Amino acid sequence: MAATMKKGVAAEDVNVTFEDQQKINKFARNTNRMSELKDEIEAKKKSLQNLEDASDDIMMCEDDAMLIPYQIGDVFISHSQEETQEMLEAAKEALQDEIKALEGRVSSIQEVLGDLKVQLYAKFGNNINLEAEES
Repeated sequence: MAATMKKGVAAEDVNVTFEDQQKINKFARNTNRMSELKDEIEAKKKSLQNLEDASDDIMMCEDDAMLIPYQIGDVFISHSQEETQEMLEAAKEALQDEIKALEGRVSSIQEVLGDLKVQLYAKFGNNINLEAEES
């Protein structure tokens, strides 16, 4: 039984060079950054959904003469339904553009992570775990 344990513990001894450590650090930084970007994307998607809901609610309003308060910074300014609808559409377009840009950054990070995984697994095999933990 002791021989079995030693065999498991004495897995391949692989020297970790400075360059290898740099790749591991880069992998960790990019993984964290990608996680932050995904959280930011989710927050922006929620904001986009809120804008779409507000736009739908305004369309259902029957009184065309009613002024609708629209928040700009810390203040609310009343606008006509048409003006408010236009402002909501502009805000939705801006958010959609931001989401696309963030998704593009996530894609590029995923490519970098894929390359690093190939390099690190090639050198360290089963001695390194680069898979994200499920929470």
